[in-house]
Amino acid sequence: MLNPTALPRTTPDDQAVPLTRALDLHAALGRWAFAAHPLDHFDGWEGRNYAVLHQLRMHAIGDRHELMTAQDIRQVGEPLAAVVWELPQRELGGILPTWGDLNEQVGAARRKGARVHMDGARLWEAQTYYERPYHEIAALFDSVYVSLYKSLAGIRGAVLLGDDEFIGNARVWNRRLGGLLPEAWPFALAALRNLDLVLPRLPEFKAHAVQLAAAINADGLACTVPAVPQTTIFHIHLPIPRAQLERAGLAIRQKRGIQLFGSTFSQPNPRWSAFEVSVGENALAFSPGDLVQLVRDLMA
Repeated sequence: MLNPTALPRTTPDDQAVPLTRALDLHAALGRWAFAAHPLDHFDGWEGRNYAVLHQLRMHAIGDRHELMTAQDIRQVGEPLAAVVWELPQRELGGILPTWGDLNEQVGAARRKGARVHMDGARLWEAQTYYERPYHEIAALFDSVYVSLYKSLAGIRGAVLLGDDEFIGNARVWNRRLGGLLPEAWPFALAALRNLDLVLPRLPEFKAHAVQLAAAINADGLACTVPAVPQTTIFHIHLPIPRAQLERAGLAIRQKRGIQLFGSTFSQPNPRWSAFEVSVGENALAFSPGDLVQLVRDLMA
């Protein structure tokens, strides 16, 4: 039975503590290694906190530009405490394995004696792809982390789910790692409100993302990854260097008050770059034609 515990944070990103806490608890198996995709949050966004705080070792498995596979898991030689899935895989354009592939991967991990953890910060968006109840998706895993502000547009905070023993141990680590706030109810209140107001609109946001991507690809000046968004997230790839993209984005923001992206991504080909589009209520104000013109303005 899944038993949620609210884990509000005092640091800028609410993801690091719940994820590493889950890994540390799974490491109680006596194994100190875990596996995850090379572009999961651990190195790029969290400063390898799993190693610094918990002395864990990460196996970065699979191709950096493709989803992790069951074969990637089977090829890890060292015994693993856990395998981690980020659903959806944000750095790859918000893509996910098929339901069948995900079940095969989870099975491969369990056959190696590893526990399975979902970084489901955007589980809400993953559901629009799988079109299965949230509890059915979560039931594949021993532990699940979900964000209370990503997708839900809440204030801050996160929820970690697992069985009673796991959550009991997590409460101890919540205090040890500085995640225990005396008043967490504002985080929960905002999230509960948006479960009713925002969550039902995610299919609408995804449908708009599909329309926006189709227009970009039809125009031909840029392209999207994936070609057809699986969630509300996709990437736009442009044939200009990253520094030029950032200067152009800043100019549009200063002149027209439109911020197209929060961050940009370099590409193996230095003449190309990319940025993320995450479709929410604000993006509905932009038609597919509007976005195409904005991309053309960037290129100009």
